[in-house]
Amino acid sequence: MLFCDQLHVSSWSSFTVKAQVLFRISCFQESIQSSNMSPAISLPCFNSVIFAGRRSPQKKLNNAKVPGATPKLSNTTGFGTSKKEPSWRCVEGCGACCKLAKGPSFASPEEIFTNPSDIELYKSLIGPDGWCIHYEKSTRKCSIYPDRPYFCRVEPDIFESLYGITKKKFNKEACGSCRDTIKEIYGSHSKELDNFNRSLRSSD
Repeated sequence: MLFCDQLHVSSWSSFTVKAQVLFRISCFQESIQSSNMSPAISLPCFNSVIFAGRRSPQKKLNNAKVPGATPKLSNTTGFGTSKKEPSWRCVEGCGACCKLAKGPSFASPEEIFTNPSDIELYKSLIGPDGWCIHYEKSTRKCSIYPDRPYFCRVEPDIFESLYGITKKKFNKEACGSCRDTIKEIYGSHSKELDNFNRSLRSSD
């Protein structure tokens, strides 16, 4: 027992609490078994501390899989490949973009154009009901489609010049713009919006 008392417990501060407990129990058991214990007999007490100190139950717990845990989802579809952006396409029978007077939630001609002639031309196309004068409601088609103004064309170069949207972001922004316009004109649960979304999915 004297040998164990001479050991400085503070020297084992790097070991776990469990190791220190095992150390004290082992020493206590040795003292019970023999009252004339020699230092050589007490050496297993030291070995038990070393063995216990080498265990790392906390590390095992950290590496273990938690039952029922939800795995982290990756934002990629394969080995480092991101999900492909849908390509923008116009849908026949829509005509939402031909509603030129869309309300305060949309940018005004003065906010879009820097050229006064473009502002004047845009305003001249607005009919009494807010729709473009060249829009045929019965067919939902533009009567001057091949010769329509440049700002009526959804193209990467035009989006970049008017809105500062790069070609890399064209498809994403064009699709988002069409969705917002369709929701404003026809509603969030309209068949026009369903047709547009279905068209984008088929283009993937």
